[in-house]
Amino acid sequence: MQNKLFLIAAGLIFGGIILLFMSIIPVRAIINQLPMENVRTRWKTLLSLIFLFVSGYILYALLHSPDSINSIADLVVPGIFLGGAIFVFMVCSLSLETATDLRQIYILEQEVITDPLMGIYNRRYLDRRLNEEVQRARRYELPFAIFLLDIDFFKKVNDTYGHQIGDMVLKKLGTVIVDSVRELDIVIRYGGEEILVILPNTRVANAVELAQRVRQKVEETMVVEPNMGKDQPAIYVTVSIGVAGYRFSGGWDTASRVVERADQALYQAKKQGRNRVVSSNDYDNLN
Repeated sequence: MQNKLFLIAAGLIFGGIILLFMSIIPVRAIINQLPMENVRTRWKTLLSLIFLFVSGYILYALLHSPDSINSIADLVVPGIFLGGAIFVFMVCSLSLETATDLRQIYILEQEVITDPLMGIYNRRYLDRRLNEEVQRARRYELPFAIFLLDIDFFKKVNDTYGHQIGDMVLKKLGTVIVDSVRELDIVIRYGGEEILVILPNTRVANAVELAQRVRQKVEETMVVEPNMGKDQPAIYVTVSIGVAGYRFSGGWDTASRVVERADQALYQAKKQGRNRVVSSNDYDNLN
């Protein structure tokens, strides 16, 4: 009877050890999926604790001989060990499933709100994000601005070199703009070759300065490299930009009015000769 009880106890202990080792697999998978180092560090700490638990289980097994297991009551501790291992394994496995599901949801959401060609947000994301900025401006009286950008003579690029080259121009332009603005700024494909950039907590004067840097960077960048085999030269483009900000005076401003003012400022930039930045604040009639 004593030997039988000892075998049961040993089975409970080593079953727990196996489950703890199995828990390492989902924990390592979670660590590989996590983008933030501080969160990965916490899961690595859990990994260290699992190895510590395994060591404790093994030490318990080594310190207890068959003579120490005399009754069913002596199986309580090994049973608790197995239950603890089952708990750790289930928590780690469920955490991996949850992390995987959340990651897939995030990827699907990004696909829905991201323009596949330019790699920036699409029009579907614009209304939601602009309305968030308007609500924040009203609640906390924080400024925000936008600028609307349009490629000068883009139709000529398409007509001369074809739509495939035009797509290359758009793709490169998206990269240049994202690299030129701040990390907190939101870059959105407004439509066609128009791009709208939301600048949180930014006054119009600062938005104009940023827009000027973007305009200059685009002008200096080769958006398509030359192809001698196809007799295609290097392609450079310029952009016209209209800037507008949220207005606190004259009643509640709206997202649509901010965009309208930026669009009218963009029209003025084109009218004045293109490759320039115009602010809606420069025109009293842009209401």
